Amino acid sequence: MITALLILHLLVTVSLIAVVLIQRSEGGGLGIGSSQGMGSFMSGRGTANLLTRTTAGLATAFMLLSLMLAVLNRGAVSGGSGHDILAAPPPAASTAPATPATTAPVQQNQPADASGTTQHP
Repeated sequence: MITALLILHLLVTVSLIAVVLIQRSEGGGLGIGSSQGMGSFMSGRGTANLLTRTTAGLATAFMLLSLMLAVLNRGAVSGGSGHDILAAPPPAASTAPATPATTAPVQQNQPADASGTTQHP
């Protein structure tokens, strides 16, 4: 379903670009759609009306297809969970940082008595 909508969306997009480029602009533009280029098929005014209506229809189809694809693909990027990625809690750390090994406290030299044992205060 989504693939078919994407293909249709692509066709509508390319058609919309072509129709906009064909239209005669007041500033010079491509001007392909002038009455001289179309032969005697339609008058200049009839060609402008046809291209304007075609542009409006294609623009409407483009917007509707964009909205449909956005609704159908909602949550597909974040693994299909359907949640907003900004609302998700941050991932927990997988491992704790290594702590340095502690060594036994070094005893200070205390005076020994004649028997060889240290004296404790």
